[in-house]
Amino acid sequence: MTTLLTLAELGWHPYFQQQLSLDEWEHYIPARVFNYERSLMTAVSVNGKHSIPITSVMPAMTVGDWLLLSTDLRFERLLTRLSQFSRKSAGSQAAVQLIAANVDIVFIMSSLNKDFNLNRIERYLALAHEAHVEPVVVLTKADLCENTEDYVSQVKMLDGMLTVVVINCLDSASVAELSALCGAGKTVALMGSSGVGKSSLLNTLMGQTIQATRAIRDDDDKGRHTTTRRSLHILPNGTLLLDTPGMRELQLSDCDLGIEDTFPEIARFAQHCRFADCRHDGEPGCEVLAAITAGNLDERRLANFHKLLWEQALNSATLAEKRARERKLGRFYRPAKFAHDLKRKE
Repeated sequence: MTTLLTLAELGWHPYFQQQLSLDEWEHYIPARVFNYERSLMTAVSVNGKHSIPITSVMPAMTVGDWLLLSTDLRFERLLTRLSQFSRKSAGSQAAVQLIAANVDIVFIMSSLNKDFNLNRIERYLALAHEAHVEPVVVLTKADLCENTEDYVSQVKMLDGMLTVVVINCLDSASVAELSALCGAGKTVALMGSSGVGKSSLLNTLMGQTIQATRAIRDDDDKGRHTTTRRSLHILPNGTLLLDTPGMRELQLSDCDLGIEDTFPEIARFAQHCRFADCRHDGEPGCEVLAAITAGNLDERRLANFHKLLWEQALNSATLAEKRARERKLGRFYRPAKFAHDLKRKE
């Protein structure tokens, strides 16, 4: 990146401007995180690219974040996010992992092969709705599929207003429709499982090889990890494309509204259930179950709705317990730390 960019070209919004005092605007430099690793992040400002060491006193950050730097390029503070994607960390660890920040549009990518999964698409839609980010479902590997219309119909049944685009990631003419959805200064995130073509799409949109690619497995059409870190890239048309590693495990937490927005028809039927606390699991007078019997609701949808609600409730409770323990330990350690510091001064 040799050409200096304006704040608008870096994705600056009035939302961030409103967070700065006149003094901060005069003395600090707004910069956006383009790469974030364990000990070092790369931030870009109107003055160019900066390498910022990551320390333990900094707040948790991710690619897409906006922060303020001092004139000698020290971290000062993190600006409040316009949008945020996060998940419960993979495995049994009770922690939240940030995925991306300040995204305008998310391309939810799914292959037109054995790995196509409506449940997984709904999971990503819940994340997008919770973050208030516009979702676009991108169905890839169109060159290897003979019945693309059937797949599009299945996705459209999730939400008739969804934008669904079918592409061949390796064909620049095929991805032209996606370019039309983007624009200078807009931040677009690529999300999906390994092997759906995120790296190939990035390379085609960039017009050059940015990320390495690997073939999918022959036995189940599932992919292998190629992208191992999140990063922002500027497309020739000025779009900021945020590439993310494939996520085989996407555990939801604190995503109630996102799930409800992903299954709006269930909420509509539930308004007419006999009991206000109906769980739609065999209770008498359940209009949701009646809708399934009448053929007005897909049984798979209700099963996945229940699964996601249970999962996010469990994860949210686990994370809340962890935060409560940390607050309790903090109250215990603060007096001890104060006494230790006082003793050192003596």
